[in-house]
Amino acid sequence: MKVKKDKVKLITLGCSKNLVDSEFILSQLKSNDIEIVEDENDADNVIINTCGFIESAKKESIDTIIRAVDRKLKGKLKNVYVAGCLSDRYKTELEKDIPEVDMYFGATDKPNTIIGILKELGGNYKDDLIGERSLTTPAHFAYLKISEGCDNPCSFCAIPIMRGKHRSKPAEQIIMETQILASKGVKELIVIGQDTTYWGFDINRQRELSKLLKELSFVKGIEWIRLMYAYPSRFPEDLISVINDTENICKYIDMPVQHVTDNVLKSMRRGITKKSLTGLLEKMRNEIPGIALRTTFIVGYPDETEKDFLELSDFVKEFEFDRLGVFTYSNEDGTAAAEIPDRIPVKEKLSRQKHILDIQKEISMKKNSETKGMELKVLVDRKENGYFIGRSYRDAPEIDQEIYISDKDLTTGNFYDVRIFDYEEFDLFGEKI
Repeated sequence: MKVKKDKVKLITLGCSKNLVDSEFILSQLKSNDIEIVEDENDADNVIINTCGFIESAKKESIDTIIRAVDRKLKGKLKNVYVAGCLSDRYKTELEKDIPEVDMYFGATDKPNTIIGILKELGGNYKDDLIGERSLTTPAHFAYLKISEGCDNPCSFCAIPIMRGKHRSKPAEQIIMETQILASKGVKELIVIGQDTTYWGFDINRQRELSKLLKELSFVKGIEWIRLMYAYPSRFPEDLISVINDTENICKYIDMPVQHVTDNVLKSMRRGITKKSLTGLLEKMRNEIPGIALRTTFIVGYPDETEKDFLELSDFVKEFEFDRLGVFTYSNEDGTAAAEIPDRIPVKEKLSRQKHILDIQKEISMKKNSETKGMELKVLVDRKENGYFIGRSYRDAPEIDQEIYISDKDLTTGNFYDVRIFDYEEFDLFGEKI
């Protein structure tokens, strides 16, 4: 018989969307007086919230499961529970290959996943905790997941296989969750979903993200609202004026472009041409002065020719994104691209990735040099090695650059006006005004 007050370690792997799922689980665990520990060595039970997005993420998830199972077999753990995307997608295979795991749970049916985990640990699901999360981020910012799943047919992506069709979270639930977060001191909301621009379409047959963001902007205490994962195809252009005209919506968009040549975009099933994509990006720059545009690209896609890659490189040089990430193509079972021979060697993929990142390094250095002497509003995230470290509206936590502030009397979680006096490729240095 399981003891209700056994200590639990929850390990979260993968993206911010997984992190939000874990925060809901933690809230329910704590409401049942189940003690949460930071150190796995102090735990009686381990819950692993896995990621199955790309090959490296799957390997990390499997390695983490195996390490936990090894500790269980040595008598150092009572139980190992596995949830999340990898568990959802490969449950049958995992049950066969790693039977020592006590229970596998999925990612798509979260309420039943949480109920199942609580039952295993001797707890009960609390309906009155709808919208309540136990934050694992610093108290002043939080991720706000507005939807589940994805309807886009991208050839390389396994998300629809793992997370299912797009399902918008109801507006009233999102607003309630935001109000709860604000009451706990959250000042920055980072809006996430597999495709945030699709929000509302499955409810009212029209994209209503602009309307939702406007409603969120009225929640007292929220000073920054940051938009992530904005899909470029069928982008709701009314968003542009809402972002430009609403004071507490950051002039920042994360838009995963993935590629720019018509050949690759068509093969990737992105639903957009280079001309339309470029037009949208230029429209955002023209109509939202000071906007920071973040994107990601995939290099080494099977149909990416040398000519395609050179065209992508030239585009990155010319457009000068403010923030940029690059993934190497990963062949995922069950996707349309898995039917195309993965003909580009790993070494070449890595070379292409480095080339794009080197271009962006020069762009970042140039853009950072232009900030010297500039005054920026900065949200302080933490103190480290004698510096307070924060971000301007141009930077999302964990993925973008940071500002190191030399002053001694700042408070984490507060905003300050900071003058930039020095810079590096991906960091700025400033002092409080």
